[in-house]
Amino acid sequence: MAQHIGIVACSAEGAALCYRTICVEGEKLLGRPHAHPEVTMHTPSLAAYMDRIHEGDWKAVGELMLASVAKLRTAGADFVICPDNTIHQALPMIEGRSPLPWLHIARVVDAAAKARGFKRVGLLGTKWLVDSSVYPADYVRPSTEERVEINRIIMDELVKSVFKPEGIAYHQKVIDRLKAQGCDAVALCCTEIPLIINDGNSSLPTLDSTRLLARAALRRAVAVDK
Repeated sequence: MAQHIGIVACSAEGAALCYRTICVEGEKLLGRPHAHPEVTMHTPSLAAYMDRIHEGDWKAVGELMLASVAKLRTAGADFVICPDNTIHQALPMIEGRSPLPWLHIARVVDAAAKARGFKRVGLLGTKWLVDSSVYPADYVRPSTEERVEINRIIMDELVKSVFKPEGIAYHQKVIDRLKAQGCDAVALCCTEIPLIINDGNSSLPTLDSTRLLARAALRRAVAVDK
């Protein structure tokens, strides 16, 4: 039997994309139509996370994550993933107390970047994520002005399932500038950004953090069968 994947969810659109990817792509690894590992997802209200993030209380963010893990363990999960880059800032504060092991999204993305030979990666995400040390320091960050506008698009539009042409165009503009700055790839590290940006409309190759995490979870879950 494949391992049971637990999803510590935060925002709905990114978590849903991660969940769908696991369920749809599972058959490729398991070798039979419609097959995928068992998956359980838990999320508190996004407002509960955002209240703590706006307060800068990352310890409290971690406690929300830990509460989800406890419920996922009760449901039978063997390990957990979190399809939300931003709240990974709190993971070091609670990982040692977690009853289940974690698969870290930034390590998955960085491993994919290295495997594809990228040398200078641009980083897109919320202002909290981009300002943090979740991703390596050598990832190229957008300007302060760009961080603010990308964060607005994410929080006012993408997490609410609002996908505007203007939001797409703004992300493309930032990616074009990162390319001019010497980047050879861009990491989409808000898990909602892959809903509007992909290799087809980006001037740089993309690293889709949402799907990369889902596929890494699939490989980990299915490895026990091999």
